[in-house]
Amino acid sequence: MVENMKLLRYGQPGAERPGLLAPDGTLRDLSAVVGDIAGDTLSDASIASLRAIDPASLPLVPAGTRIGPCVGAVGKFICIGLNYSDHAAESGMAVPAEPVVFMKATSCISGPDDDVIIPRGSSKSDWEVELGVVIGRRAKYVPESEATSYVAGYCVINDLSERAFQLEGTGQWVKGKSADTFGPIGPWLVTRDEVSDPQDLDLWLEVDGHRYQNGNTRTMVFGVPFLVSYLSRFMSLHPGDIISTGTPPGVGLGQRPPRYLSPGNMIRLGVGGLGEQRQRVVADV
Repeated sequence: MVENMKLLRYGQPGAERPGLLAPDGTLRDLSAVVGDIAGDTLSDASIASLRAIDPASLPLVPAGTRIGPCVGAVGKFICIGLNYSDHAAESGMAVPAEPVVFMKATSCISGPDDDVIIPRGSSKSDWEVELGVVIGRRAKYVPESEATSYVAGYCVINDLSERAFQLEGTGQWVKGKSADTFGPIGPWLVTRDEVSDPQDLDLWLEVDGHRYQNGNTRTMVFGVPFLVSYLSRFMSLHPGDIISTGTPPGVGLGQRPPRYLSPGNMIRLGVGGLGEQRQRVVADV
């Protein structure tokens, strides 16, 4: 029986295998049980069956193996902008009357500890720690009161952003959010029953040991149930779709003067109970 269920994917990029984090801290292989942490594996029934497994009966994953993105075959990577009032203020933007919705290209998804690659021509690459919501079953026109039952679980996301691409010239947020490696997710998918209140989770981020972001999801403008319900009005949500719910204050854009990422920086971030990420910043070549 697995308590504190944390699902993951491990192995080389593009060839990740499903696994879980055992209570003793070891990684265990789920390849003989499920094909991937994706699609129908994210249903309540599937997660319940995985919970019934004795982790000690599963093959051990060698220590030091790369951890990949915690969800595979992501169909949509949906993001919510300006969802913390204090972050909106530091960005010089008004608190929105309804959620600001944009997408990240799924090709930006990377592992939690993979290098972050600064794209060519970038001058304002930035960081954003966020709570990620992973959908577990098809959702369409979902009432807010039922919305969390459509959630498979939660994860840490770094919604990296190139501010010049995002806000200058023609703008277009998706253009500034979608560079390769600009979407680290994981390390784990923590199932929803292990998160008693998604609106009371601490979020933090450091660059080179300096803490820039310290926040809590309780200060979201729009909470998780509202966001799932709201988005399901405009598009069907499918298993494996990810919602990145916004960032608290402390991004590089909001520093005085602004401070952006450069090759050689080390980023460390986390969300309470959901794990940590560590990324080295490198230049594209």
